[in-house]
Amino acid sequence: MSREFPDFVDPWKAADGRRTFQGTMPIKRMQRLGPLLAPETVSRIDDLLVRGDAGFTARFSYDRQGLLTIRLDVEAELPLVCQRSLEPYREKISRHSWLAVIEDVADQQLIPDMYDPVLVEHRRMALLDIVEEELLLAVPQVPRSPESRLMDVSTDGNAVVPSVDEKTQSYKPFAGLAGLLKENVKD
Repeated sequence: MSREFPDFVDPWKAADGRRTFQGTMPIKRMQRLGPLLAPETVSRIDDLLVRGDAGFTARFSYDRQGLLTIRLDVEAELPLVCQRSLEPYREKISRHSWLAVIEDVADQQLIPDMYDPVLVEHRRMALLDIVEEELLLAVPQVPRSPESRLMDVSTDGNAVVPSVDEKTQSYKPFAGLAGLLKENVKD
């Protein structure tokens, strides 16, 4: 884990100094993200999958309207379970977001649509929380590995992987009409 950042920051002091914090955080520290990831017993493809880190850069500043903003870039490879094949795989995540810091929930109505609101209490913000939030937003609702193949499952539980020829063949409901038309033309 890279420690070029504190656990908690005062966003106003960071914006006054136009500070940038960057580094990596272990994914295993992210408590809300943990249940969405592949279990360790399933995801032991390699150590990187289990012990992955999320890289981030957070740039604090003020915009033209005087809003305290954070430009947040997050990159990670999350161990997920493909819902098609039920095999573990790595989902590459790369998110770039603009956040606006607010102190009261009512203030979110005042920020422009281009910003996502971040509620800060007592002038303290945990960088781990905003990085974890970005990763939570990036997790697909139904994780699917790009390498998984389409499978047909019958009601008796047998799985059949269609061959390439079966996929390219298509049902032609009016093919029989062509033969009938030819017969009618001959008559």
